[in-house]
Amino acid sequence: MRDAIPNRRRLAGGLAVAAFLLVLTIVGVAAVPQVIGAKGSYVVLSSSMSPTIDAGDVVVVRDADPSAIETGDVITYRSPTDADRRVTHRVVAVQSWDGGPAFRTKGDANEEADAALVPAENVVGVVWFHIPLVGYLLQFASSTVGIALLVVVPAVLLVVTELRDLYRAATTVTDEERATETPPGQREE
Repeated sequence: MRDAIPNRRRLAGGLAVAAFLLVLTIVGVAAVPQVIGAKGSYVVLSSSMSPTIDAGDVVVVRDADPSAIETGDVITYRSPTDADRRVTHRVVAVQSWDGGPAFRTKGDANEEADAALVPAENVVGVVWFHIPLVGYLLQFASSTVGIALLVVVPAVLLVVTELRDLYRAATTVTDEERATETPPGQREE
């Protein structure tokens, strides 16, 4: 019975390490998708693709030849009306426009297709997969409070613990030093 407790602790420790590594891998892939061959990743800010992709999810996008994009594919593209905005919607029709393909898109949760056609040059890529809820963590980590809690506070704690350890090392008397000390009441001559 006594052997079961250390085994449970080892198992719990192993599971904790595995869970930590899994979370670290997921966040790493979302933050730096190029490590797995993806073109980029984007935090989904709206529920227009629900229930397929929800707000707070991260979409990981692969590069795609626009001529290979078909109806039903989910693409991420630069908005035709705001080049700084990225949109992830499903292709509902492929049309010819200005000598190349253009895409009619629609969010799965939306009643109607998007008003503007998406020209091929606006396509960032095809959604390869999505990671639920990680977008909330990434948004928090990039906020002022998130940076303070995830970077500044741990850095300060590291410095404080290192200074404490240095102080202890400088003020602690070792056994060897004790052996060479003169006992109280005796003088060295």
